[in-house]
Amino acid sequence: MDASSKGKNRRRGKKRRKASNNQPLEASVDASEQTPSSSVSVSKRRKLGGATSTSSGGNKSTSFLDKMRARLSGGHFRMLNEKLYTCSGKDAFDYFKEDPELFSVYHTGYREQMSHWPEQPVNIIIKWLKSRNTSLTVADFGCGDAKLAKSVKNKVFSIDLVSKDPSVIACDMSQTPLESSSVDVAVFCLSLMGTNYPSYITEANRVLKPGGWLLIAEVKSRFDPNNGGADPEKFSEAVKNLGFSLVSKDMNNKMFILFYFRKKERSVSDRNISWPGLKPCIYKRR
Repeated sequence: MDASSKGKNRRRGKKRRKASNNQPLEASVDASEQTPSSSVSVSKRRKLGGATSTSSGGNKSTSFLDKMRARLSGGHFRMLNEKLYTCSGKDAFDYFKEDPELFSVYHTGYREQMSHWPEQPVNIIIKWLKSRNTSLTVADFGCGDAKLAKSVKNKVFSIDLVSKDPSVIACDMSQTPLESSSVDVAVFCLSLMGTNYPSYITEANRVLKPGGWLLIAEVKSRFDPNNGGADPEKFSEAVKNLGFSLVSKDMNNKMFILFYFRKKERSVSDRNISWPGLKPCIYKRR
């Protein structure tokens, strides 16, 4: 082979090697161009996944805190509820006078409990009042948020241990500032809670006019003698001995019992009345 042939062969070999070397270079460039895109896509998915996970964790955390707050609130309500049922009206008045905010805590829990009742006694009493003359003056003993006064056109004296509203009279319910024989209707709606509950009814008797109405709604279990509650007949007899007649008794609701008494025109009360003890309505701790 002459020198010129050798030169040609060397040039052909260089061209083949150059072409061979160019192919993987192009593939490498393509790969380098695609990899960042894939990396970004994966990165985005990871970030989105991370965000979703954090959000889910946040929701779980919020839900847990809400449950804990509800449990703490429920615990405070049960404590205050038990306090009201197991102390005198005067002790309860003094207790809430020291820290009125506790009364708000109690009523927040109370409203939560009432929200589970299929029917609320205050609504039945409101309906009863609306069916009568608006000139009747009412005394609402243990008014709470004064729903009764806000729902009827009658003049209503709203009475409770704490006044969160200018229209509510704060006092011990056994010693109200109302004048004797000044009201036509006295209402106790789930409010015979003190150990001295007979003194509340005696006070209602004092402020009621002759012929006035006494409406008492109470938790039904408190009047279940087979479960530690009072005999409703003995309770009715005690109220009648105070100078009332029993007009009717509604026991149709599964949650509460409603008594309708009327003060006799010539009321002569028995000083030695045998009042049955009312079972405290204490909620179980969970």
